[in-house]
Amino acid sequence: MRPSISRRPQCPRPAAPWALAGLLMLACGLADTAVAQQAKTPTGIYTCNTADGRRLTSDRPIPECQTREQRLLNSDGSVRKMVPPAMSPEEQAAADQRKRAEEVQRAAQQDAIRRDRNLLQRYADQAAHQRAREAALDDVREAMQQSEKRLQALATERKPLLDEAEFYKGKRVPFKLQHQLEANEAAAAAQRESIENQKAEIGRVNKFYDEELSRLKRLWAGAAPGSLEKPAPQAASASSR
Repeated sequence: MRPSISRRPQCPRPAAPWALAGLLMLACGLADTAVAQQAKTPTGIYTCNTADGRRLTSDRPIPECQTREQRLLNSDGSVRKMVPPAMSPEEQAAADQRKRAEEVQRAAQQDAIRRDRNLLQRYADQAAHQRAREAALDDVREAMQQSEKRLQALATERKPLLDEAEFYKGKRVPFKLQHQLEANEAAAAAQRESIENQKAEIGRVNKFYDEELSRLKRLWAGAAPGSLEKPAPQAASASSR
């Protein structure tokens, strides 16, 4: 009698590469089928009553009720949300205008916030702001001083020309002398105009820094950046419609 020989259990052989690829393709196919079936499944039920009293139901917005309110229902019949009527061309144009106005207002608000933050970073206190004002005024004041000096020089140059013209009182002034007097007067007029412009510029610079200082004082007192900006009139009127 032969002794019994115990055999080792056979382990499954690893699948061949082509078999593994086939399994992957099958799995992907099943997944695509499931996704496609899910996409075809309605996500809600639309229902509405037409103008002539008919009750319509569909798995998508109902064209016959574009101008009427529609209800979007869940699968259990509960109301998920109310779908408002489609807007007329005039209503759509008004809505687009309001949207543009709101976008402009938001952009202006963001600009105001950036401006206020930059001001606070640039000027820690009123002394720093005053130094900036004086630096801006120095250039204009220097230019005005130069114009005043030039005007005085022209007046000095004109005096001997006028003295010479006295010899020709009641007579025709020589062309050269007349030309010198006219050129001197034109140059003096240009300098006087320049001085007036520089005075106006000093006023504009001071006004700019006065307004900036008024804003800074409120920001230093704790006002939030951007909170001092007034809404644009067109944006406010559009949003109130």
